[in-house]
Amino acid sequence: MRMDWPALKAAVAACRDCALHARRNKTVFGVGDENADWMFVGEGPGADEDAQGDPFVGQAGKLLDNMLAAVKLKRGHDVYICNVVKCRPPGNRNPEPDEALKCEPYLQRQIELVKPRLIVALGRVAALNLLSREASIASLRGKVLEYNGTPLIVTYHPAYLLRNLPDKSKAWEDLCFAVKTMDALRSKDGAPTYTS
Repeated sequence: MRMDWPALKAAVAACRDCALHARRNKTVFGVGDENADWMFVGEGPGADEDAQGDPFVGQAGKLLDNMLAAVKLKRGHDVYICNVVKCRPPGNRNPEPDEALKCEPYLQRQIELVKPRLIVALGRVAALNLLSREASIASLRGKVLEYNGTPLIVTYHPAYLLRNLPDKSKAWEDLCFAVKTMDALRSKDGAPTYTS
């Protein structure tokens, strides 16, 4: 799949490869800086995202924006946000493995086009799909993993954090770890680093 951005967006909008297309209002492609150093990947759109066509626009999206702001990042500025699947699973359930598999070429191409320095997987579903292995969030946090050679860090999904407030402190640790990791990647390449 060697599509450029317009072709990829058109392919996602027209996709009927799995049953999720039948109930969607809009496909949820992704949003942000298409040359970003940071890429955040969630699991799939919810009701608000399905209605608006953008990822992370509901309550979880507000929390994600606050999380980004806490480390001096902003949606659309050196940040690209997308999901494993581009159509809403019914009742906000997790995407089925076959649904994620059908969408995988789209996500893979998004990552190839953005060329992020660092991917942050938001939640277990995103992490397992990107890493292609079963594991708990606890076992994946606090490590620099990789997706096809790109460094990858795992943290909690904002929707999970809305239901489990005590884990917000762990997500903050993960974001601080991600910033340190990005600083190390940039200093290795001679690029400007984050300053608090």
